[in-house]
Amino acid sequence: MGQKTHPRGLRLGIIETWDSKWYSERDYAKWLHEDFKIQKFVKEQLARAGISRVEVERVADRCSINIHTARPGIVIGRRGAEAEKLQEMLEKEVGCPVRINVSEIREPELDAQLVSEDVATQIERRAGFKQAMRRKISGSIQAGALGVKIMVSGRLDGKEIARAESSIEGRVPLHTLRANVDYGFTEANTTYGKIGVKTWIFKGEIIGVPDNLKGEPSVRRQSGRREDTGSQRPERRRGDRRSGSRQSGEQGRGRGRRRQRRSGGDS
Repeated sequence: MGQKTHPRGLRLGIIETWDSKWYSERDYAKWLHEDFKIQKFVKEQLARAGISRVEVERVADRCSINIHTARPGIVIGRRGAEAEKLQEMLEKEVGCPVRINVSEIREPELDAQLVSEDVATQIERRAGFKQAMRRKISGSIQAGALGVKIMVSGRLDGKEIARAESSIEGRVPLHTLRANVDYGFTEANTTYGKIGVKTWIFKGEIIGVPDNLKGEPSVRRQSGRREDTGSQRPERRRGDRRSGSRQSGEQGRGRGRRRQRRSGGDS
């Protein structure tokens, strides 16, 4: 079911790519846990920078970290001082040479993770969750989104019984794999507990192999392989059905006439 699955995980290798790009035969679990550690460390150190994604690439003994942020000035700092400081801290954590690349998110209203974090921040400041959802949805639609859905769940407004409420505008196709649906999730820490915030943003459909997947070997195999349609049934037209029913009807009438003749001969 589309609404039960992570939209990015469902589309990996089709229109989405991986956050960790490396290959390891022996130390797979070790490198994977290290990637989680790097992503968590970067987001904690740059909490005010609007970090959406942190991608990790490994080549031999070198590590390249791509940071997607809405505020690149905070990440880089004056004359690159903050970036150098972050690089030194990461090298101590990882234990290998680290290279940091900063990518700017030009339209943060179309980034689901940033929208979720903004809604969570407003909830933590005791703003109404319905107003926060409507405000962010209208901003994303004005920025060019074809559909937006935001869901909040938990003890909303401090009520004793937890519930979930959502607001949607436009179209958000969860089952269409070529649909570019961005997904983000975060939690708001309030005095009466945690409130989860989920966001889906539909940006349109992608036809063919996107630019960020042209270098992936799995995608090359999929695009180069001929699609097997399997054994297809011959097309049946409406006329064929009518002619078949007409023939069966004529056969039935013929049997009835023969029965009448036999009964008349017996009498």
